[in-house]
Amino acid sequence: MGSRVDGRGVLAGVADGVPVEVAASYRARTRGLLGRDGIAGALLLTPASGVHTFGMRFAIDVAYLDREFRVLAVRTMRPGRLGRPRVRARHVLEAEAGAMARWGLRPGVRVEVRAEGS
Repeated sequence: MGSRVDGRGVLAGVADGVPVEVAASYRARTRGLLGRDGIAGALLLTPASGVHTFGMRFAIDVAYLDREFRVLAVRTMRPGRLGRPRVRARHVLEAEAGAMARWGLRPGVRVEVRAEGS
């Protein structure tokens, strides 16, 4: 998914078929997961190099991705935290805490996000 349009897709490769919401607009990135009680799948913030969890209701896993969608780092963040921006990060993938370990996401793994139906 190379466009700068909000939408939906699936995480392919490591965790085939995981639904992904794409937040590419300023408004969608700013809103993120705020006000939600959870997420089925993941949220891709693009472009993004850092996140916070102020106002969040649940802990999340955060994967910082470079321009080729390669995982630079994975962190678990509790609500009310400020994540340190990553200089090389161009995208951030968020999911409920524990999900990324189940999906096998770790530094060095390349993530692929496909448009729904692709």
